[in-house]
Amino acid sequence: MLTKEKVISGIQKLPDNVTIDEILDQIVLLEKIEKGLDQADNNLVLSEKELDAKIVRWLD
Repeated sequence: MLTKEKVISGIQKLPDNVTIDEILDQIVLLEKIEKGLDQADNNLVLSEKELDAKIVRWLD
């Protein structure tokens, strides 16, 4: 879960002249990373073989 501390830490790493849009982009990125890590921890990811099969179907 994305916590306030993680958001603040991520924002503090940005340069002083950061824009609001860049801050929002950073928060969205942090949320996506957290979601991906949670999915990986819960085995909700595809193997490389499964992904390759999906890509083939998408491109047909």
